[in-house]
Parts: sequence; structure tokens; C-alpha cells
Amino acid sequence: MTAQEIRLCGLLLQEHFGEVVEKVGTHLLRRGAQNLRTIVQETNLSVNLVKKCLCVLVQHGACCFTSGRKGPGSPTEYRACSDRILRVLRYPRYIYTAKTLYGDTGELIIEELLQRGHMTMSGTVKTVADRLTQNMEEGHSMDYSEVSSAFSKLVETHFLQRCPPVGGAGTSGTTAPAAAPAAAATPAAAVSVAPPTPESFPECYSVPHVSLIGRGKRQLVPENGEDQRNAKRAKMDTETHGDEGIHWQVNFERFHQHFRDQAIISAVANKLDQTSSEIVRTILRMSEVTTSATAACTKPLSANEVFRSLPASYNIPRHILDQYLTLLVDDPMEFVGKTGESGGGMFVVNLHRALANLARATVESIVQERFGSRSARIFRLLLRKRHLEQKQVEDFAMIPAKEAKDMLYTLLSHNLVQLQEIPKTPDFAPSRTFYLYTVNQLPTARMLLQNCYKTVANLIERRLFETKENKRLLEKSQRIEAILASLQASGAEPEQLSEVEEMISAPEKQQLDVLKLHVNKLDSAENQVDETIFILESYVSSTSTS
Repeated sequence: MTAQEIRLCGLLLQEHFGEVVEKVGTHLLRRGAQNLRTIVQETNLSVNLVKKCLCVLVQHGACCFTSGRKGPGSPTEYRACSDRILRVLRYPRYIYTAKTLYGDTGELIIEELLQRGHMTMSGTVKTVADRLTQNMEEGHSMDYSEVSSAFSKLVETHFLQRCPPVGGAGTSGTTAPAAAPAAAATPAAAVSVAPPTPESFPECYSVPHVSLIGRGKRQLVPENGEDQRNAKRAKMDTETHGDEGIHWQVNFERFHQHFRDQAIISAVANKLDQTSSEIVRTILRMSEVTTSATAACTKPLSANEVFRSLPASYNIPRHILDQYLTLLVDDPMEFVGKTGESGGGMFVVNLHRALANLARATVESIVQERFGSRSARIFRLLLRKRHLEQKQVEDFAMIPAKEAKDMLYTLLSHNLVQLQEIPKTPDFAPSRTFYLYTVNQLPTARMLLQNCYKTVANLIERRLFETKENKRLLEKSQRIEAILASLQASGAEPEQLSEVEEMISAPEKQQLDVLKLHVNKLDSAENQVDETIFILESYVSSTSTS
């Protein structure tokens, strides 16, 4: 756990859950596993406040708990999950992917589950149906069955999974938030730190039969005291739907698998053509559910199976398909491999090799953007030739000696290139020593990954600073927008609306436009850096699993 990761995790916790949760979460990240009493003493917070913070972290999977290290009877210890906290940065991408694949209904299902950590299927369906009904025209409403169907599709494609029961094999502290504080007094209720996996929980993707009939309800504007009555009515509602105690959560690994597949398809389209990318897309789609997240390659598929599963709109003849498959197998990038001859040939997508090539292209792009095309040429040369002397670099790269020397030393000072000494004699005399330049891709990727974490943290801090500096103006704009919305709902005249709009002066409007432009640029930059983080993280994790 590096300082940059802790800093980024702290900013994400502060932005999404508040300063108190950020204080407890950052403390656990720095100190490691600790029991409740130690956390209370070292954070100087009240016991109840620490319990509530732990509840929030456990609810969202950002904290897991297990029995104490001193054996039976020792206090339960809590540990922050940095990987899960960093996933908060990718929330917009998860929601946008769900919208692209399953429409507005899928988008709202994923959004609700990300906001609340985990929910029952019936609770999710009701909430999403009500939200969709709220945005529909008067007299229209969303049927619960339509939302249930979208929910089932997300489960079938493994984008959603059940939260394993507390105490089950391979479970984590992500299912019963209320049990977390109680676990401090009852260590027997503690669970394993291992994350939930479908292998350890057979019913992970089994949708229960939910007796839910009806349509979404339109929320009315509450009058004075109506909020409290609605809250009491919700607590007294004891209607059962058959899925009590079965909670669902977002399967982040499945989303990451989808992102990885899309990156591979895009790379093939850029390297070869659209038809080749469609063939690779078909192979990945056929094995997306059967291939595990850590597998080095997809399940082998015959050419006959690929031919039958190709989109009808492409209308590719069989002999053309064989030529494309041969082209993909012979390509130096080695995205597709051949494992057998049965059924017209057995083909796989080499996932780990593809990630290595994507990471390599990302690193080369970073070098080119920061140090220019000539430095990138030297960097690519060292990646290809592995070890070269300075004179060889000058000759192969066709760059003058003085410039090549400056570029090599610049890359060396930024740890993008390493220098290896190979002595001819034991005394390491410079005149009798070979000095070879080389590039180690994995350490370089790890270093650039830390730089990306630092960049995202800087972007978040800048965005928070911009909004804090213009807090008064933003609050005024929100108040005016609320007044306008209420007037429009009550059918006010245009003169009244224009009078309210004039409450913001022209300079203030201009300042608001500039602020929105800056914030949008910062948000866009965060998303772009996160794409680089995903490629580098996937590559680093693939090397550790392989």
C-alpha cells in the first residue's frame, strides 16, 4: 500500500462518505487490521461514531472483518480494502456500461446498487420502477416485471451476484452491515477475509422467485410533516416478496472483464480491420461467462462454432473466415492463438498476452507524449532488442550521438530505462565493462501506475478546491433552479420565470459557465486517466496470477 494509493483512497472516501468515514478508513489503511477499541483510541472518535463509520464501510465492501489474530475469544479486527475503495473512481464507467448494454433500467439498477452497497431484488425493483415512473409523462408508469426482467438479465450475464451469507465459505464482510459492530463483542460471528467468488458459493447467480406485482408510484411533493409520516409508514410495511435475506451486489470483476474485452477488440480493429475485430468479439462473447477473470486465455472454440455465431449482417463466407483466423494467428501481437486442428481448428484469445501488448502500447504512448517521438523511438528499440550499448542505440535509431545520449540519460533519470553493467574482469574497471541499456516493462508499468494515482488525486483536489471557492455562487444557482422548477410545476407565467432568472447577474452567469467548463474538463481528465489505470492494473495483476 503506497502513499499515493492511501491519499487517493482518502479523497474518494471523503468525497462520497464524508470526513468522519474518511478518517476511519484512512486510519485502517495506514495501520492495517485493528479491533474496535484500538480504532476508537487512535482516532479520538466516540464508539458510536466509529461503529457507524464501520457500518458504512462494510455496507459498501470497503472494509472486511475477521476474528482476532490472538485466537478464539480475541476481539474482532477490521481491515480496509483499498482495491474496493479505488473502484469508486470507476463508478461512472460502470453505470455508463450498464446503460449501453441494458438501457435506462439497467443503468438505474447498477446506480442504486453502487449507491447503497447491496440491496434485495424486490427493493431494487421497486426503487428503480419508482424513479423511472417519476421521469415519465403523467398517466404512464413502469411495470415491476420490466425492471425484474432487466435485473435477471444482469444476473444471467454475471454483472450482478448474490452477497454470500455471513459465516459461509469464502465470504467477506459485505453482506450484513448491522452485524459489523456486533461482531466486536461476538468474535464467533466473524467471517473470512477472502472475497466472494462463484466457486465458493454455488447459488451466486441464481435468481430467486420474487412475488412482485404492480407498477411504479409517482412521488408527490411532501407537505409539512409528511416526510416523517412516510418514513414511519415505510418502517411499518411488512409485506414479503420471497427474497428476504438475499442481497445483491455489483460484480466488479465482470465489468472489468467487459472493459478488457472492449480494449482488445478496439486494438484489433486499429491494427487490422473491423471484420477481424468482429471475429475476436464473437470469440470473446461466446466465452465471456465461462472464462474466469484470471484465466490466461479463453476457452478453445472451433472455427465451425465461430462461423455459426458470427453476426448475420456481416455475411462472411467460410473460406474468408479461415483466412482471417490465419491472419490473426500469424499477427505478431498474438491476440489469437491456435490450440488444435479439430472442427476446422481450435482458437483462443490470449488474454494475458493481449494485456501485455496493451500495457506496452500505453507506456510507449506516455513516453512519446512526455519526451517526444525520438525518445519514443529509442524506448521502442530497447523494448524490441532488450539490451543495447549506447553506440548501438545511436546506430539503430539513426539519431546523432549527442542527442541520443541526452535522450537516454533523460529516460534513465525518470526510471523509464535501466542501465546494466557487465564487467569483463572482477575489478569492474570502466574501460573493461559493458554498459547496456534495457527496459523492464513490469517495473515501469508499476511506476507509471503510481504516477496515475497521484494525477487522479491532484485532479480531485483541484475540483474540490474549485467548488469550494465558488460555494456561495453554486448554492445561489441551486436555490434559483429549485424556485424555477417549483414555479414551472405550478404553471407560473413567463414574466415570473424571467424575473426569477434575473436574480443571477450577467457576471455571475459568466463565472458559473467558466466554473462548469473547468469542472467538466477535470471530470473528463479523471475518466481518461482511469482508463490508463485500468490497463496498467490489469497487466500488473495478470503477471502476478500467471
